[in-house]
Amino acid sequence: MHTLSGKVAVITGAASGIGRALAERLAGEGCHLALADIDARGLDAAAAAVRAHAPAVSLHVLDVSDRSAVYAFADNVLNQHGRAHLIINNAGVAVTQTIAELSYDDFEWLMGINFWGVVHGTKAFLPHLLKNGDGHIVNLSSIFGIIGIPTQGAYNASKFAVRGFTEALRQEIHGSGVSVSCVHPGGIKTNIARAARFYQSVDGCRDASQAADRFERLARTTASQAAEAIVKGIKTGNPRILIGADARLLDRMQRLLPASYPRLLARLLPKR
Repeated sequence: MHTLSGKVAVITGAASGIGRALAERLAGEGCHLALADIDARGLDAAAAAVRAHAPAVSLHVLDVSDRSAVYAFADNVLNQHGRAHLIINNAGVAVTQTIAELSYDDFEWLMGINFWGVVHGTKAFLPHLLKNGDGHIVNLSSIFGIIGIPTQGAYNASKFAVRGFTEALRQEIHGSGVSVSCVHPGGIKTNIARAARFYQSVDGCRDASQAADRFERLARTTASQAAEAIVKGIKTGNPRILIGADARLLDRMQRLLPASYPRLLARLLPKR
């Protein structure tokens, strides 16, 4: 998808973070936007930031874990915009807890959004894209879809699942005219840590505010920089988009030392 002007871009999790930054970036490219999020007030703010630049903007309050709601959303987008070209399954949440103490309610809540939200968004729009032989699906995984981290077992599971799902899809529809990218951000300055269901971090810290402050100090890449990298990857058809020097370093570490990288990480992570 070398040119984006005039294309219809669908973005979930568009009220904040990478999703909102993508809305702003794609508005600047001349895209029509269909923005979805469960946060209605945040959606209104995002729309106010892009309406001056996007040819058309539609807003959709959406819980991506609700399959029927996502299919209804897809129908609404196609009715309002006529077409969809770029589907960005970005909505995501976090839970910080050891697997031994992780509740099934928290696990299911996270998987419903991070994994099933990606599945629902992909499958709801995929028949339309394939019928037209044109489009691009972008699914947000994480560097935690490449390496495992203590207290991130649920998040790891969801992001590894997104990675496998997306890589299989790419092979299945090769030659169809529809492209597929999997995005692996490292630490991005968004509100995901503050919005997480937090119980304890890798060092045993149980103070959510303190842990969020620490994450924000360590995260070096802004949401705008992440959006820029994703849009560049879309334009070039990059199937695998790593964002940030930390993501590139950890990806390389995992590929070179697939069995022993946890020992190296243990030296870098805060001690319990």
